[in-house]
Formats: sequence, structure tokens, C-alpha cells
Amino acid sequence: MIRVALKGLARRKLRAALTAIAIVIGVAMVSGTFILTDTIKSAFGTVFTQVYKHTDAVVTGKSVVGSGEGEEKGRNTPSFSQSLLARVQALPGVAEAQGGIADSASLVGRDGKVISGGGAPSLAFSVHAHGNQRFNPLELVAGTWPSGPEEVAIDANTAEKKHYSVGQTIGVIARGPEQRLRISGIAKIGGVSSLGGATMAIFDFPVAQRLFDKVGKLDSISVAAKPGFSPARLVSEIRPLLPANAQVRSGEGQAQQSTKETNGFLSIIQDFLLAFGGVALFVGSFVIANTLSITIAQRTRELATLRTLGATRRQVLRSVMMEALVIGAIAAVAGLFLGLGLAKGLNSLFVSFGIDLPQAATVFATRTIIVSLLVGVVITLIAALRPAIRATRVPPISAVREGAVLAPSRFARFSTVSAAVTVAAALGLMLIGLFVGSLSTTQRLLAIGVGAAAMFVGVAMLAKTLVPPLAAVLGWPATRIGGVAGSLARGNAMRNPARTASTASALMIGLALVTLVSVLAAGLKSTFESSINSLFSADYALTATNNFSPISTASETALRSVPGVTVVSGVRAGAGRAFGSKINVAGVEGNVSRVIRVKWKVGSQSVPGELGYSGAFINKDYAKELHLHVGSPITVETPAGKTMHLEVRGIFEQPKGGSPYGDVTISTSRFDAEYQSPQNVYAFADVAGGASAATTAKLKDALASFPDAKIATEHEFKDNQEQGINTLLNLLYVLLSLSIIVSLFGIVNTLVLTVFERTRELGMLRAVGMTRRQMRRMIRYESIVTALIGAALGIPVGIVLALMVGQAIEYPAFTIPVGTLVVFIFAAIIAGLLAAIFPARRASRLNVLQALQYE
Repeated sequence: MIRVALKGLARRKLRAALTAIAIVIGVAMVSGTFILTDTIKSAFGTVFTQVYKHTDAVVTGKSVVGSGEGEEKGRNTPSFSQSLLARVQALPGVAEAQGGIADSASLVGRDGKVISGGGAPSLAFSVHAHGNQRFNPLELVAGTWPSGPEEVAIDANTAEKKHYSVGQTIGVIARGPEQRLRISGIAKIGGVSSLGGATMAIFDFPVAQRLFDKVGKLDSISVAAKPGFSPARLVSEIRPLLPANAQVRSGEGQAQQSTKETNGFLSIIQDFLLAFGGVALFVGSFVIANTLSITIAQRTRELATLRTLGATRRQVLRSVMMEALVIGAIAAVAGLFLGLGLAKGLNSLFVSFGIDLPQAATVFATRTIIVSLLVGVVITLIAALRPAIRATRVPPISAVREGAVLAPSRFARFSTVSAAVTVAAALGLMLIGLFVGSLSTTQRLLAIGVGAAAMFVGVAMLAKTLVPPLAAVLGWPATRIGGVAGSLARGNAMRNPARTASTASALMIGLALVTLVSVLAAGLKSTFESSINSLFSADYALTATNNFSPISTASETALRSVPGVTVVSGVRAGAGRAFGSKINVAGVEGNVSRVIRVKWKVGSQSVPGELGYSGAFINKDYAKELHLHVGSPITVETPAGKTMHLEVRGIFEQPKGGSPYGDVTISTSRFDAEYQSPQNVYAFADVAGGASAATTAKLKDALASFPDAKIATEHEFKDNQEQGINTLLNLLYVLLSLSIIVSLFGIVNTLVLTVFERTRELGMLRAVGMTRRQMRRMIRYESIVTALIGAALGIPVGIVLALMVGQAIEYPAFTIPVGTLVVFIFAAIIAGLLAAIFPARRASRLNVLQALQYE
């Protein structure tokens, strides 16, 4: 039977290839994800290992509240006193120790714009130009290290891409306005010339201290041990000297910690991409099950003949599963190696969406091979199991019956009830995951994921009941436009509801997920826009050019000098710890109520101007959670370990679209006194006479020395802030398109197989006068009707899922993007047309005489 299965598979090469494509794409996504993330992890691991190669111990700053929102390296991770260096150098086990500065500084190109690598950081380092370079992680490619305030060294990647060389000048923004510095050298870090899109600005040590307001402070101390002194012993010797805002690790431990931090971020990307690979494989399983069901129905006489010759049910089952195993194995291997190319494509995709990560030699791990092959084969076998069991029900008598078909199983009459029960159970499981508060995050996600998958299965089971009325309605335009060909197409879609439903279900899943994302994004956008409309009372907003990085407070000061400007008010942001939990802390100026208006539960618009040194205001949710009221004391610990004793002076209503302030908001004077290198997240300005083109030009001129900042009107500010949502949305669309591509191959598969099945029928249509063009038109209309059924099922399911998820996470608004959904419907029509190209051409080329003789 195995030989029979393999020979049969060899005779049906096209069908096998079309079936395998669904698995190839899904496995390629899994393989490509592992290859991409493993390669990036390897690059980071190599860099950090090289950086700390000659270091036995490293002292770094330690944030008391931990890292996270509102913090950036060198900004809120605290520095420590330079006096610690002398005490470390005096230890018995220390052979050598050297302090360093690490911060962020942007490079400015010849076009006056910040050189940005798609959201990658703008790194800044110090070097001891005339000292020992033992601890220097940087390696000169050309020139010399900077040795004065007029010099800077840059990274080799920027130099190559922007065509800079030693001796030329480049703009640099550290704290304050842009400076033009001479390039003294070009360097690389950790043995690699590029850290993805990150840029590097390298300064002489005392210059770096002055530029970043860290005179008398250090960000790190690199230590080498005396011979015979182990790193562990050295760390133990240093630890008692450390203040609360510093920590020490061995060089190897620091490399491992840095690698662990980057791997945590990369693991999120990996899980994110694997989820889309799983969706593609899930859709692929529908395609495989449908394809095998059709081929088994078409091979009824063949299987019956085998039964007549003595084959048992088990042998028939084994034969069909062997076909599936071979298809799955070949598809998995193809997908595994296709993943090599897809990894490069995914990297290019991330770069185009602003995520540029470093690369190294391609890593093709054993885990990648094993997981990819197992996933491809197992999913194929699972998808093939039901069709294979169905094949065992072929009675031997069918061998002598022309046009014999499988009789429905004894459970067929319960199919609608089963579908309804499955949908109900799926909804119940999702509701448990969404609303039961005692579940862990993992349990909650598992319940929602399994429930959503069961929902798709249940709707697919129910679809065959819905297909006839849907096909009748959706196929009506085809009967009007396409005449006889359109009428036949609608009839073909209704002829076998189960087959049409199964084909449309694959597309349904992709469109449901796309709809889910679109509805949630539309709700977020509408809420954000209404929030801006109610909060934003200024004429202009000042933000970073990339919309999210902090900007110098000096840029805010520059606006004040413009004639006609009546109000300029900046908002700072940082992290803190209060009542045992991490919180967001904001700093505002007393006039902030003139540019940002919030509703006050307790207090008024005058509260920000009355904060003084110890006052603070909080949002209503934070007050409710901790039972705070006006007059309540709050103790806030800063990242550097400083303690602020504050008193609540007001409580405001937190807008649905997000608060412009922190959990706790204090005056800028207190914020600047407690936080290292304070910067604005944004600033707002009012001008006499309101916004105008002439005023905008004046404001831009005032900001000419701040290329990292941009001025925007209210409308422009909203558009700029929504760019991040749009970018993420487009990325999700691209990744979800993989599942839609898989479903298109499912439609192609079904149409090709139905052309095989209806060979004599098509031959007769040609014999009675149907032209080749009408034949192609009929297949196209049938494909479009099938695609529209997928849309008719998928879009409502996506809306329901979005509503449930929105309720569970207390989403601020539920908005149905009608325009976007209409686009999806037209996209489904285009998808149907594309899927029909090959089957339609194949049908139109049938030889009439041969088709009439076909059995």
C-alpha cells in the first residue's frame, strides 16, 4: 500500500505541489523567525563579549526603581560620584581602573537632519585619548581618538553610509543646540562596524563629562585585577564601597547581563513573529484538509478498487496518511530552507518600519531544523487525519458504480448542532480568559488563543449551512454582469456547500484577524483624536523629530525669544517608586493649564501653578487605587535613590486617550532638582493671533540649532502621534498577509481540483457553444464568490473578537472603520481574481474531445 500511495502521489504532482505550498509558507515563517532572531542574538552576544574582553569587573549605575518607561540609558539611569574611582583604584586586588561616560547624542547630516537608523539609539561614549586603551571597547578604523572639545569620532557605518571621512565636520547634539565638530576618527565597537541603525558619537573623557552635565560623575568604572586575583574575589572586594545607586559585576557577568537584556527584547520579537507563523500554519491546515477531502472524493472508485482487491480499512488509512506524510516532509524541508531567504526579507521589513537591528553571520541552529520539520509534518498529518478516516469508509461496491460518491456519515445530521456547540464553547472559553480575574497572564492568553482557534473551527463547521444563502446573494451580481457564465459560477459555488465553506474558511481566518486589528486600531485613533481635541488648547506642539524621544529644554527656551509667543510650557517625564510600586513621574510648569486642559475632580486649572517645592497632583484612577485625597502625603523615590516627600494638591480626571501627565506630577523646579539631565517629552506654545504660516516659519527659524526637534500645529501633532499606530498597523497587515496568501492557494487548489473533477462537464459546455472567454469568466466568478463568502464570514467574526477583546482590556472606544472594511471587501474580490488566473486558464485550454472521453 505504501508503494501504491507513493505512485499515486507521483501521478498527482500538481495537486501535491499546490497542497504543499500552504505548509511551505507557514514553516518558512517559523524557520525565518528563528534564523533572524538567532542571528541578531549572536551579533549582540559577540559585541558584548568583545566589549568586556579585557575587563575583570565593571561598576555601573543602578536605578533604584528599575528600567522602563520614562528612562533611557545615560538619562535616568543614575551616574555616581567620580570619587569612587580613587577608592576602587586603592583596593589591594586592583591593577588598573578607569572611569567612563555613556549617554546619547545625535549626529546631524549635511542636510541638517538627524542621522537616524529607524528608531535605533544614538549612542555616545567617552574615551581617554591619551590614556591606556585596555578597557576601550572601540577600535579605530581611521584617524585618531578625539582629544579636545572641537573633535568627535563617529561609527564606521555612519561614515560609510553618509560619506564622511576624517577631517570633515559633522553636527552633534548632546545637551542643547547643535555643535559642529571635526571628525578626528572613525571607529567600530565589539569587532563589528555596525550596530544596526545605531549611531555613535565618541568624545574625549573630560569633554563628555561637560557635554552631558556629568562633571565629577561617572557612568561606569572598568577594573582589571592583579595577577592571581579572580574576578569573583575582585567583585567582592569592590561591593562594600558602592553607594546605593551603583552595582558591580564581573566582566563576564556584565556581558551576560547585557546579552540577557537584549535577548529579552528579541524574544518578544521572536514570539510576535512565531504567532504569525502559527496563524499561517493554522490556515494551511484548512487548505490541506480541504484539498485531501476533495482528492479522496475524486478517488472514490480508485479506493474502492483497492478495497475490492483486498485492502483493509487500516491499509487505506495508512496509504492516505503516507501521502500526507510525504507531502508534509517535502513541504517542511522546502519551508526550512526558504526560511533562510525569508529571514533576510523579515529583516528588511523591520528596517523599513523603523526597526534596524545588528546582523552577524547567519545562525542556522539545530533547534530551528527540528522545530520547523516537526511543525510542518505534524500539522500536515493532523490536517489529513479526518480525510484519511473518511477514505476508509469507501465501500468496495463503489468500484463498479459510475459517479459513485461517499455516503454521509451517521453523524452528519448533527453537524449544525456540533458547529453551534463549538462556537458557544469557544465564546465561553474566551470569556473565561478575558474576564476571570484569578487567571495568570499565561492562562489568560492560552484561553483566549485556544478559544479564538475554536471559534474559527466552529464558524468553518457552520459555514456549509450558510453557504447556499450567501452564495445566492453574493453571486447575484455575477448573474447580472456575467450572464450564463455568472449563473453557472453561482450554481457551482452552491453545488457543494461543504467544499465552498472549507475553501472560504481559510480566507475567513486571515480577514477576521485583519479586521480585529483594524477595529482596535480605529478605536485607539478615534479616542486619541478626541482626547487631543479636548486637551490640546495650544497653537503649537514641540516634539522630537521621531515623535517620541526626549528633547532638550533649551529648545523650549529658544521658542520664548520669538516675537508674538505668549506661552511656552514643557512637560518632563521620568520614573519613580511610591507605595512599593513603580510609577511615572511628570514635571510641569506653572502655566501648563494654558496649553493643556484637563477636567479636575478636586482642584482647578490653577493647581499646576501652586505646586511649589512639595506639591503634586495625581489622576483619579491612581487616587482611587491607593485611597488618596487632597492633603495625602506621597513619598516618591527617584532612580538615583533620592526621596521626595510630597503632598497631593489636586486630582484630575484621566482622559480615555491617555494622560498627558504621570501618575504623580510635580513642578519642573522640583523635577529638575531631583532628576539627572532633565529633558522634555514635549512642549506646547501659544502665539498671539493663533497659528499661521508666517508664525510657523519664525518658530522653525528659532529651532534651526535644534535639528532633533520639530514644531507642529494641532492637526500636524495629531498626525505625527498617530504615525506610530499606523506603522504598527501596517506591519501587522504585512505579516497577516501571509495567512491570506496561504488561503489564496487554498482557493487555487480547490478550483484546480474542481476543474479536474468537472472535466467532462466543462467539455460538454464547450461542446454546446461556451467560448474559452466564457469558461475563464465562469471560473473567475466562482472564485470571487468564494472569496466574498470568506469576507462575509471573516469580517463579522473579526468585529465580534474585537468587541470582546476591547471589553476585556477596557478599551477606550469601539469604532468600526467602515471605509477600511470596504477596502477589505474589494481586496477579497481582487484576491479571488488572482486565485482564479491559473485554474481559469487551465479550464479554458481543455481539449473538448478528450474532456468528453474523460472518466
